[in-house]
Amino acid sequence: MSAPVLVARLDSMGDVLISGPAVRAVAHQAEVVMLCGPLGAGGAALLPGVSRTIVWEAPWISEPWREVSREHAEQLIASVRDTGAAAAVILTSFHQSPLPLALLLRLAGVERITGASVDHPGSLLDVRLRPGEDLREDIPEPERALAIAEAAGYPSMDDGRLAVVPTPDTRAFTGGAPYVALHAGAAVAARRWPVLHFARLAQLLGQTGRQVVLTGSAGEADLTGRIRAEAPEAIDLAGACSTLELAGVLAGADVLVSGNSGPAHLAAAVGTPVVSLFSPVVPAVKWAPHGVPVRLLGDQLAPCKDSRARDCPVAGHPCLAGVAPAAVLAAIEELEPLGRDRDRAHHAQPARAVPRAQGVQEGRR
Repeated sequence: MSAPVLVARLDSMGDVLISGPAVRAVAHQAEVVMLCGPLGAGGAALLPGVSRTIVWEAPWISEPWREVSREHAEQLIASVRDTGAAAAVILTSFHQSPLPLALLLRLAGVERITGASVDHPGSLLDVRLRPGEDLREDIPEPERALAIAEAAGYPSMDDGRLAVVPTPDTRAFTGGAPYVALHAGAAVAARRWPVLHFARLAQLLGQTGRQVVLTGSAGEADLTGRIRAEAPEAIDLAGACSTLELAGVLAGADVLVSGNSGPAHLAAAVGTPVVSLFSPVVPAVKWAPHGVPVRLLGDQLAPCKDSRARDCPVAGHPCLAGVAPAAVLAAIEELEPLGRDRDRAHHAQPARAVPRAQGVQEGRR
């Protein structure tokens, strides 16, 4: 049997999910060992084609930034060496460098490494794509990841849409009626639609006879609680679901309403249409939900455009605060028929190359 291939994506759940098409391309030819950060581990567990997972917190990715230590670096080196991986595909966004990780993988004995790098890589990369020259940057992130995988010798063998492993029946969480899912949280404040707008939307949905399901992590229960204070009939699942169960909840929804968040990408992976309340701090062409019907709302020409700001740099957060709940309701009404008629099975695919296995976890604090 050929040696495994390491596929790396070190940041959040959404980032890992959008690497799924590239992972499947590699898995068509080899066993895939996924290397991700702690925030991405839940997403890695859902990707078809992943055999094993290494979870490692990169000091140049995680925030607050982890201190660099020899012990922490050696944990990764030992874990990668133990996999026997002879090749690696490092997946990054336009603002990230593959070179710190490539150096550690060289020390772990990985012989062939592919990545996209603005900086000259010296001996760190065997296959280098130069962003803006070999690699277009005005394309969706899943397509960018696929381009890196193809340069490594792993062309896509399917339609390139997002997908996850089969999801569970989650009617015990949501009940039997059709519903609209609302996700009020986002990793940073600049990407959040005001919570009181979500509350008013939940009221409007309730007044039109629709069931509302609120999703979120345990740390977002304050947001869902503020929504339920105005719309008490909404079902609050904050902190109640595993990542796989959340995928099932989103698969059962007619539509998801969300900012630029991991659950928006998870909804795309299960085929659910998304009303995307998208702050232009990062480009929508790269980060909007991929491969499903989307209604993109928010001022994409606002002064915060492409700033990558974590907190809104403009008083009043006008790019999203200016989107009225009634406009979101109209977008939901456009997407609902598509959500109810879609082929959900297309996005739930079994693992292609190897059976799933318990992941190795290293370097977690």
